Amino acid sequence: MNKLTIRSLPELEQYAGQELGVSDYHTITQAQINSFAAATLDHQWIHVDAERAATESPFQSTIAHGYLTVSLLPYLWHQILTIENLKMQVNYEIEALRFNQAVAVDSAVRLRAKLLAVKNLRGIAKARLEVTLEIKDQPKPAYTGIITFLYHFI
Repeated sequence: MNKLTIRSLPELEQYAGQELGVSDYHTITQAQINSFAAATLDHQWIHVDAERAATESPFQSTIAHGYLTVSLLPYLWHQILTIENLKMQVNYEIEALRFNQAVAVDSAVRLRAKLLAVKNLRGIAKARLEVTLEIKDQPKPAYTGIITFLYHFI
């Protein structure tokens, strides 16, 4: 993976309409699922009870929370792109997010991102990205959607 570095709003605008890259794979472990359950108070058995999931779940194992997979976006996104000369980055919007397939415990996922558009809001970049969370060795992605970040350049 070749990480892209952007240093300014005009430079970011040049990539509109292009795929920016793909992150490395990240394996989602039961420990990570359990930590997420503790943080969000979502202890549904399909996430945290491996024995019950093995016998009762259609997935035959525990699965990651959908929102856990979404929460990986910043971590995986920063493997694709570095933006320098920023005061701050703000998560602005998630739209058209569709969960397509459950992510079983110990699955490896990676993010694929395309910059759909960049709008200049008086020096603040409003960047709309098409994102796909791919599951290793699976034809269907975990999710697809469009996210928007605001980049406040120096």
